[in-house]
Amino acid sequence: MRRLAVLSLHTSPLAQPGAGDGGGMNVYVRELSSALARTGVVCDVFTRAWSDSLPATITVEPGFRVHHISAGPPTLMAKELLPGVVGEFAEGVLKYMKSAESGSGLRAGSGPRARERAGPSDDEDVPFDAVHANYWLSGLAGHTIKHQMNLPLVSTFHTLDRVKAEFSPEEVEADSAHLRAEAEATTINCSDTVLASCSVEAEQISGLYHADPSRIRIVAPGVDHAFFGPGYRPQARAALGLPKDGPLLLFVGRIQPLKGVEVAVRALAALGPDHADARLAVVGGPSGPRGDVELGRMVSLVGELGLEDRVFFVPPRPHELLSTYYRAADVCLVPSRSESFGLVALEAAACGTPVVASDVGGLRTLVDHGRTGFLVEDPTPEAFAAWIRQILAEPLLAERLGTGAVLRARRYTWARAASLLRDIYEDLTVGRLVECS
Repeated sequence: MRRLAVLSLHTSPLAQPGAGDGGGMNVYVRELSSALARTGVVCDVFTRAWSDSLPATITVEPGFRVHHISAGPPTLMAKELLPGVVGEFAEGVLKYMKSAESGSGLRAGSGPRARERAGPSDDEDVPFDAVHANYWLSGLAGHTIKHQMNLPLVSTFHTLDRVKAEFSPEEVEADSAHLRAEAEATTINCSDTVLASCSVEAEQISGLYHADPSRIRIVAPGVDHAFFGPGYRPQARAALGLPKDGPLLLFVGRIQPLKGVEVAVRALAALGPDHADARLAVVGGPSGPRGDVELGRMVSLVGELGLEDRVFFVPPRPHELLSTYYRAADVCLVPSRSESFGLVALEAAACGTPVVASDVGGLRTLVDHGRTGFLVEDPTPEAFAAWIRQILAEPLLAERLGTGAVLRARRYTWARAASLLRDIYEDLTVGRLVECS
């Protein structure tokens, strides 16, 4: 396995997680591509050019490049409009990949800059061995590219329409619900391997989409332990300019109904007068078709509950800087309605911060109830508040949970994920491709 085409149409691995469409998928694509590059697999990541000022190609590190492909107007586009540019995106990626096979070394993009060579790298003329599509939009493009290039297709969906429709129907765009579910089913049917982050997601893919279980492989994401590790809470709070005294609750993620920020705000209020000094930090920005509305609603809710001095909204932060927020917090709340994995819970655990999370999806595999944090079966504010109170009331319990969380998080590394993936790619390159039925 020498070279991999990674498709990330709707969001760039270089984009800020927690803002717009940026989230765990951005981290996943960037960290996995970096880890694979360090094993010797050249990773070319293709994403849609959202500005005409973007360089055609950015070399992130040796063996890891991001290419901006012209598809649709060079502006930010609403996600519901992106299906209309999938074909153009696929053609742009194909043009680049075919140029690599022919040894012409064309750069991605369009216009005069696209005809420049990508630089002195020795790996530009190495042919591609496989395609890895991320999210359903990239899956549609990957379906086309697989058949044009006769290459194995690996797909990671990150979220699934049929799961999202069950837990958060208002998040499903009314005009594209059927399109997305059908596109996911088509991509799963065409994929030589479908990746799941955990056993729960694997069961969802198999059950909801009738996927062949033999083609589903579990590869858990990782965490960068160089950034995400235990630290001294008072020092972390001082670095962030936060009060040294009083409990601090933390919510990290995009502000949209699916992520449950309202539960976090109401849980703070439900703690009652015994914890009147507790505060909540909400780190992230609005996302999705109702993101701005949800943010406005949360600001209004904070006012209605009289929590103006106890809840503060923090704009999205560079990913590696989130570790300081995790270390500053007493408890990290993950009240999502559904999660295919739950990277926030893993990062918090790596920093030694107990997690109280909804008992859904991949969170069930990350949070060991009573040992690293608590899972909430009935994700109401009162139920979250009950577990928060217990952690705050028992310092020895909090310490034990934090230690257990760190030990559990050590199982998850990007290097391990890359090693598993490389083996999967290797197997696919010598096998027979799946034929679409």
